[in-house]
Amino acid sequence: MISPEGQRAWEGRVVAGKFPLQQWLGGSEHSAVFLTQRQQGQASEKATIKLVAADTPDAERQLARWRAAAQLSHPNLIRIFEAGRCELNGTSLLYVVMEYAEEDLAEILPQRPLTPAEVAELIPPVLDALSYLHQKGFVHGDIRPSNVLAVGDQLKLSADQVTSAAETDSARRRRDVYDAPETAAGIISPAGDLWSLGVTLVAALTQNTSLAEGAQVPAALEALPEPFRGIARECLRLDPNRRCSIALIQARLQPPGRSVPAEPEAPPPPPRSASKGAVAAVVAVVVLLIGLVVFYPRGKTAPAGGEVTPGQTAPTPVPTASSPKSAKPAKKAASQGAAPQVPAPQVAASQGGASQGDVVRQVLPDVPQSAKDTITGTVRVGVRVAVDSSGKVTAAELASPGPSPYFARLALKAAQGWEFTPPQVNGQPAESVWLLRFRFRRTSTQALPERLRH
Repeated sequence: MISPEGQRAWEGRVVAGKFPLQQWLGGSEHSAVFLTQRQQGQASEKATIKLVAADTPDAERQLARWRAAAQLSHPNLIRIFEAGRCELNGTSLLYVVMEYAEEDLAEILPQRPLTPAEVAELIPPVLDALSYLHQKGFVHGDIRPSNVLAVGDQLKLSADQVTSAAETDSARRRRDVYDAPETAAGIISPAGDLWSLGVTLVAALTQNTSLAEGAQVPAALEALPEPFRGIARECLRLDPNRRCSIALIQARLQPPGRSVPAEPEAPPPPPRSASKGAVAAVVAVVVLLIGLVVFYPRGKTAPAGGEVTPGQTAPTPVPTASSPKSAKPAKKAASQGAAPQVPAPQVAASQGGASQGDVVRQVLPDVPQSAKDTITGTVRVGVRVAVDSSGKVTAAELASPGPSPYFARLALKAAQGWEFTPPQVNGQPAESVWLLRFRFRRTSTQALPERLRH
């Protein structure tokens, strides 16, 4: 490979008859990166092309890696469009054409460290991409700030370093602190990716990558806020078998408490020791109610939905949302197999009589199949929407973003298209606030609406 200075002279040349080298973006003694154009039907789009020397023993294997990586598809992984061989000025080269990224993390860190909030947004998409690679039998092998890229408003990992987890590379050596210690022995594994992630995490928060080798945690690590300190400590264990898993990191990133439950859950059963007492109490209440119905003077019978204690005259009926009468339709619907809905907080009729409103148009996120394939279990996202008196959504914000910014963005966009019948207060349409709980699974996408109090 020629020097970076000589690489600039290649600007204006065309690779494989279709990829013009428009602008030199950077390079080293081993590679050169240029801005190029990729034809898409009648239009063309920006792309990046990387050139490396083809006269090395590893050249054929490198080309095979790129072509294998081109078969991968994930929203947080840079796409590889094409790879092959070419020649420029008598120099035999390999080339790989990739999705164009506007910037990378390495461009930001020399200016400032990331805030904890920014790192909390950065880690989930990186973990999503890593989880996908590891499930497919690949490792990234080179996680570092320069390979954490921004494409529009999406964070993505580079893909041109991806290699099979079953492959060993005896020629590979440890270059710097981003490479796991075992890389010096030619060992590449998913655990090595976790080491690299830990160093990237420290660099992002502190601009410092001078981590001490050994069992003692370096001072840079102790300066990190939680949960990042614990995550980095678990990633940077010298023994690969003791490093934390992706699932553990994702769990540590979850907030300690939630203001909205993930799913409507039934109350836990009472302890066995208290069950007899609870049953006796219920029986006593039933007997008391029967006695009131049978023996209470007719002029003092309780109205439907009200309760009367001995010696008390019947109150004027005031129907409320919590009355047994209003609860019957919900029980009936459940018994008929209707879709479960989170009960909305009700507005009392004493405020002038109110209907609660309802959903008239539900918009579900359009999730590409490639993104669905990355889901393990359920991805939960909560979106709070403000609705005007005409039933249109006027504002939407994330109430619980979940582990993936990608799915959070899909949910936020979909929520803005919902429509409602406005609640009636004193006979007039009123504004309302709703919580939309989106549930993303591999096989389905659901949304559960809940009316909130103002």
